[in-house]
Amino acid sequence: MAAVETKREVRAVAKTVRVSPRKARLVVDHIRGRTVPEARTILAFATRAVADDVEKVLRSAVANAESAHGLNGDDLYVSAVYVDEGPTIKRWRPRARGRMSPIKKRTCHITIQVSELADGGAGSATGETTSKRLRSRARRRKKEATA
Repeated sequence: MAAVETKREVRAVAKTVRVSPRKARLVVDHIRGRTVPEARTILAFATRAVADDVEKVLRSAVANAESAHGLNGDDLYVSAVYVDEGPTIKRWRPRARGRMSPIKKRTCHITIQVSELADGGAGSATGETTSKRLRSRARRRKKEATA
C-alpha cells in the first residue's frame, strides 16, 4: 500500500470587520487561487481600504502555517478565500417631522485558507488561474510551432 501525502491547509479568520461584505468580496476575488507573494503584491496596490484588513488576515494565515506546520510562506497559495456576513450594527438617523430612518452599519467575517503548492513551490497555484495559464502557454507553443 502506497503512502498518500495530503496537502496541509491552514486558515485564518477575521471576525466582525467594519466593512460591508459586498465591498470586501470585490477585493478577495482578486487573490483567490494566487500564490502568497502574488496575493501580497495585489493587495499592496489595491485602492480599497478593505485591502489592508485582507492583507492582515493573509499574513496571519501564513504565520499560522509557518509556526504550526513548519511550511515556507513563499511555497503557499490561497486555496480558498471567502467573506461572510457579520452582525449588522443598527443606528437611527433623525428625519423630518419627528421620524427616524435606520442606518445599517454592516460587518463581515473574512476567511483565508492557504495550502502547499502541489509541486513543492515551482510554478503557480492550482485553480482557475492555472488553467488560464496553461491554455495561453499551449496557444503560444502552437503559434511557435506553426511559425
